[in-house]
Amino acid sequence: MAHHRVPSLTARQESVRGPSTMATIRIKRAYETAEPEDGIRVLVDRVWPRGRTKEDLAIRAWQRDAAPSTELRRWFGHRAERWEEFRDRYRQELAAKPEALAPLLAAAKQGKLTLVYGAKDTEHNQAVVLRDMLQERLATDSRRK
Repeated sequence: MAHHRVPSLTARQESVRGPSTMATIRIKRAYETAEPEDGIRVLVDRVWPRGRTKEDLAIRAWQRDAAPSTELRRWFGHRAERWEEFRDRYRQELAAKPEALAPLLAAAKQGKLTLVYGAKDTEHNQAVVLRDMLQERLATDSRRK
């Protein structure tokens, strides 16, 4: 198994250029081609996508801490009938570790952020939950200003 040396984002790294008023958060499978419009690409899986290289993914960082726990990922098994409970449990995990969301929020405030994931199901995966939660946080932050 290859070891992939990809840094994690830090809130400091991603907030250097200052916030943008128009944050766009997209999700994209690791097996889709990277495009310039993707902006900052961050892998949000706990495990590396099979058969993909760092160059294929064109990611800036691998944010493993933002992925579901191994236990939750295994329990879910990408079974659509478990989606609602998975989503609730994953949101609880994310709420318990705001430090995992901070760099993603900072990156999103710069403009374009693409959360890269490996799951085959494009509607029932952690990137969907993560994107929704990040968008909610950004909306809350903008209302506070």
